[in-house]
Amino acid sequence: MSAIQRFTAVLLMPAVKIARRSVSAMAALMLAAATPAAASPAEDLDRIIADHWAWVMRTNPVFASILGVRDYEGQLADISLKAQDARSAEAAAFLKRLDAVPEADLPEAARTNKGVLTRMLREEVALGGFGQRMMLFSTYEGWHQSFAGMGESLPFRSHADYESYLTRLAAYPAFNAQALAISRQALKAGYVQPCLAMGGFEGTITGAVAGLPEGTRFYAPFTGNRPASITAAQWQAMQERAKTLITTVLKPEYDKFHAFYVKDYKPRCQQSVAASALPQGAAFYALQAKRHTTTDLTPDQIHAIGLAEVTRILARMDKVAADAGYASRAEMIATLRTDPRYYAKTADELLAAAALIAKRIDGQMPRYFKSLPRLPYGVKAIPAETAETTTTAYYGPGAPSAGLSGTYYVNTSKLDQRPLWELPALTAHESVPGHHHQIALQQELPLPEFRKHLAGFTAFVEGWGLYTEYLGEEMGLYDTPEKMMGRLSYEMWRAARLVVDTGLHAKGWSKAQAISFMRENTALSEANIEAEVNRYISWPGQALGYKIGEIKIRELRTRAEQALGAAFDLPAFHDAVLMQGAVPLDVLERQVTDWIASRNH
Repeated sequence: MSAIQRFTAVLLMPAVKIARRSVSAMAALMLAAATPAAASPAEDLDRIIADHWAWVMRTNPVFASILGVRDYEGQLADISLKAQDARSAEAAAFLKRLDAVPEADLPEAARTNKGVLTRMLREEVALGGFGQRMMLFSTYEGWHQSFAGMGESLPFRSHADYESYLTRLAAYPAFNAQALAISRQALKAGYVQPCLAMGGFEGTITGAVAGLPEGTRFYAPFTGNRPASITAAQWQAMQERAKTLITTVLKPEYDKFHAFYVKDYKPRCQQSVAASALPQGAAFYALQAKRHTTTDLTPDQIHAIGLAEVTRILARMDKVAADAGYASRAEMIATLRTDPRYYAKTADELLAAAALIAKRIDGQMPRYFKSLPRLPYGVKAIPAETAETTTTAYYGPGAPSAGLSGTYYVNTSKLDQRPLWELPALTAHESVPGHHHQIALQQELPLPEFRKHLAGFTAFVEGWGLYTEYLGEEMGLYDTPEKMMGRLSYEMWRAARLVVDTGLHAKGWSKAQAISFMRENTALSEANIEAEVNRYISWPGQALGYKIGEIKIRELRTRAEQALGAAFDLPAFHDAVLMQGAVPLDVLERQVTDWIASRNH
């Protein structure tokens, strides 16, 4: 999973890059103003795109700092409902300006830019009409965790960088007050997470401030080497300020959130697990399905696609088990789940195994891809306070402007639930040729900034990640029956979630029914199944994009192979998919169709 989907947008936008430049001259936006009559449609569009990007920077000051824009140092976003309403109105004003640009007079690339921005803004406006916007945390994310991880994404090169960070730490009480006020309003209106999905959530709050201040993630920027431009006395003073802020400002605020969650929220959590049980729930879920798949598929259609994929993949799993000498798929999976030789004994052993697979894949990348990103990536453990309740791994985008590589985060908790035979598929998805390759490449493309850093369509981003697990078969990653079963189990996991997510939110399934379906059809461990089902319950619709996107990418590859025959070039096909960045699936289909036509001439 990509952090583009994970990190809450109210505080920390994806950690990606932009050339350092000032946008202060554009900060006072005339959102509804017409551009000069003499301007061409393409010039009108460029002005709207520039104004929109300046607006994004102004309303997301932490994101601006990550990307090297220094106009909003020390500031945090205004996440109040009043500010959310204002942003929805501003997004609607941008849409009005976009609609006034005649598409027929635009070059092809400009039409794509207009279409992508229009879709993103329409989704933003639509989501602003639902009370679910007040639900600021789930099993996967929340403002408290985004804030705790802020120091991992900001630039720390100068005295001013550290001062800006300390100022933001000191500003947390007002930010936390806004978030708690919204959460209380959500609670009053009935927009609450289901009880069954939130087990252990309070630990993500207390864990962020547990122990000595210098052991928290807030203090991490002060644990490295002192920049040469900062004197020893300044460094020591800032370290002491950081410890004091963590102890006297942040800990009391996290205690407030914990008290609210335990005393007020948890006793009134939702008894149903269905998004449709909330006010406007059915409409909200239908919108999420369309948003994350970038299609008009209904929950019923997605459910049916999932069932068909489950049947297809089960046949392959049965064959792998039989070829490996097992009496049944169930017997092989039982062995894989329980045999200790398939599990790391220490966190370092698991991280080392993941890193070794990543480097082996690195060595094969030029055979399968013409275009490679310059940005490297690393491997880290998921933070301890969230590891117990989160997924098995995820990817964090890098930010060259902040001096940050991409990061493949591996869950090193519950080691008896993290089998080594899953690692090849997992690593391909989260690092290369999956998320790191696609996202880092997108950051380096000659695209408008909003497409480099904001376009994270789930069906494309996660569909590509799942496609690369399939590509791993061609790369020889699954050289044992156990690894191949792990690869198929991971594909089954994404097929099953089409069934489970729609079952939970549109068909009246219980959590127990969802867990049973996952247990019967995948080789996932019990801990992963529990975490995944909790994720689907508390984050409706997001999980639908993976398989829908992968199906489309594989369909387009098959179409290209059949149309081009011996002239089909796999690295060139991958460029055709990736070199316009993340786009909705209908735009991707048009791109590949045009590429096929160009190769046939």
